[in-house]
Amino acid sequence: MRILSGIQPSGKLHIGNYFGMMKPAIELQEQGEAYLFIANYHAMTTVQDAAALRAMTTEVALDFLACGIDPAKTAFYRQSDVPEVHELAWLLSVLCPMGLLERCHSFKDKTAKGIAASHGLFAYPVLMAADILAVNSNVVPVGRDQKQHVEVTRDLAIRFNNTYGEVFTIPEPSIRESVAVVPGLDGQKMSKSYDNTIEIFAEGKPLKKRVMKIVTDSKELEDPKDPDTCNVFALFKLFASGEEQAGLAARYRAGGMGYGTAKTELLEKIDAHFAPMRERRRELAADMDHVEDVLREGAAKASALARETLRKARRAAGLE
Repeated sequence: MRILSGIQPSGKLHIGNYFGMMKPAIELQEQGEAYLFIANYHAMTTVQDAAALRAMTTEVALDFLACGIDPAKTAFYRQSDVPEVHELAWLLSVLCPMGLLERCHSFKDKTAKGIAASHGLFAYPVLMAADILAVNSNVVPVGRDQKQHVEVTRDLAIRFNNTYGEVFTIPEPSIRESVAVVPGLDGQKMSKSYDNTIEIFAEGKPLKKRVMKIVTDSKELEDPKDPDTCNVFALFKLFASGEEQAGLAARYRAGGMGYGTAKTELLEKIDAHFAPMRERRRELAADMDHVEDVLREGAAKASALARETLRKARRAAGLE
């Protein structure tokens, strides 16, 4: 089984990224041949500051390595270091119906938020398809909101295969239903776009400030509370054992506990969970030559596959 994941370096990674994409990707590297890329070309649809893009790409590399990506098990690379995907994207583009892209909700959502309606933003799913198909991945771990892009990839791969002959592997999405959507501070999906995130490597006062901003209802301390509708409890469940979840839920329902107490317990869980990763990240940041070596080696492995896939596609399409 070959697995591929990618993430944009468009801001500080947060708990939603961790449980929705990072943790599943780290777990899947134990189950097959894993490829993970930093989607810096995709990020250019929203980030046009060169220095910021470079810095955020480095930050994402540090974050993933600190959280458990093992270069011995996962080819970890920058998208921009595998240029073959761009020629492949063109080969897919000529078979991609406009209507297919017009139905993609990501473009509509982003333009509704004020992001410029560029060709790159509109054609984003085609480049994503090229990323996936270049390494012939079987499985693509995605959040529920990205499932449509894998469906577009499948459609384009099938169209190409039907037109030119069997070249591409048809991938399947892998979605973790229980954590597909992580609530943010306001109860909406945790997203940088909504400024409702809790950063993975926040600590001290900045972390406490974010946790204490989580929106709750107006019940008084003595009132019974419903854990199933509480944003604080929804986040607590991500970090706690079943026994710990049951204990806190019972205290919610019994009354006599304020939301401040629940937030404090959540804060302790978050801080303890990421503490070893914060230390590992500091060690990695002090040895950037090692980080660069990891990214270069990952790109070399991905490029070898992408070149072979592109060669087959070019030959099938009559370009060779």
